[in-house]
Amino acid sequence: MPAAKEPSTAYIFFNCDGEKSLASKNIFYNKAVYGRTQLGRKALWKKIQDEMEAKRVVIAEDKVEEARDAVLKGDPMDAAKLMQFGDILEIDRY
Repeated sequence: MPAAKEPSTAYIFFNCDGEKSLASKNIFYNKAVYGRTQLGRKALWKKIQDEMEAKRVVIAEDKVEEARDAVLKGDPMDAAKLMQFGDILEIDRY
């Protein structure tokens, strides 16, 4: 029997309410999965930027660079803490 494959971490961006309630996160609307690669991180940051430009996600002006660095170089979950009406969940992919 082959050995079990180790999971890899990936991220899903969600639009949500101000409290980031689970019920407000729609997997049918937000269904893209972003990997931990540079390409995946850049795509995730692009999604966040698009949502900010459309005024569906808010990040305080003085926190945008911190959020960008968290997504592109650090832990995207830290960027999620800086967002209103948006969240990032970490998942294991097999």
